[in-house]
Amino acid sequence: MKAYNVAIVGATGMVGQEFIKVLQQRSFPAASIRLYASDRSAGKRLYVGHRESEVKETSPESFQNIDIALFSAGSEVSRYFSPIAAKSGALVVDNSAAFRLEPKVPLVIPEVNPDDIKWHEGIIANPNCSTIQMVVALYPLHKVNPIKRVVVSTYQSVSGTGAAAMEELTTQAKLILEGQNVVPHVYPHQIGFNLLPEIDVFLDNGYTREEWKMVDETRKIMHAPDVAISATCVRVPVFIAHSEAINIEFTDPMSPDEARHILASAPGVKVLDDPSVSLYPQPWLAAGSDDVYVGRIRADASHSRSLVMWVVSDNLRKGAALNAVQIAEEAARRGWVKSRK
Repeated sequence: MKAYNVAIVGATGMVGQEFIKVLQQRSFPAASIRLYASDRSAGKRLYVGHRESEVKETSPESFQNIDIALFSAGSEVSRYFSPIAAKSGALVVDNSAAFRLEPKVPLVIPEVNPDDIKWHEGIIANPNCSTIQMVVALYPLHKVNPIKRVVVSTYQSVSGTGAAAMEELTTQAKLILEGQNVVPHVYPHQIGFNLLPEIDVFLDNGYTREEWKMVDETRKIMHAPDVAISATCVRVPVFIAHSEAINIEFTDPMSPDEARHILASAPGVKVLDDPSVSLYPQPWLAAGSDDVYVGRIRADASHSRSLVMWVVSDNLRKGAALNAVQIAEEAARRGWVKSRK
């Protein structure tokens, strides 16, 4: 089996550290794993397997003899270094929003559109976390009964913002329980015991950028430009795992039982759906798991061709690191990555 030299850019971040875990847990055929980050994090040491590895500052020379580069360091870093890495011969899988809607850059969920990997020109984009889990659940149904319209409301954990947001939620919860006032830093308002219907910046059309990502990315991944999509994205005081309430209008009627049957055999999906015993997906269950959990599948009482369902997934794993590693695995399996001797 071929082995690949892997670089992780943004290694000290939450997704970067998850990259390391996922590569090890899935026994990815890595000949070496090099860790890179900003100058502020250079010199830190992280465990790769049972060995410590020094984090180095990312530079144009970082990608010499690298076969696969996994990026999660933000759009600005990706825009600068991803083309350099690709020109050096590496296959870049980028977790930022920098290239997702570029026509010549595949936007891939391996359970949905793995064939798109083939036409990459050195860079493959990893979709947004909220898009990934929704599309993993939608696409098996779409293949059987084409989807016409989707209305989704998300309940997104603070880990999607990073470690500082998780620390702020912890601090605020403690202060509030002690009856003290809190001063928000990461978010525009208090997140402890609160909900914020504002993720990313507001656009002129009244939607946030996060909401519009779900629209554009879903259409591109599913090759379904005519699907009507509306999203409302909400930050909630949960540490890990995003939840979504999804209303789906199909071309023809579909029963909840048919949807359960389709999803039960879909790759990457686990159905938890028995209201009689309060069985449905929850963030605490999904955290640390690779699956996209689906439950509360029911007929839409307002529309004869619509279903409603509840979808939960770990945003750091399937929503980011795991999906990126799966892209690399698929590219390697199909011979679309050249290993260096």
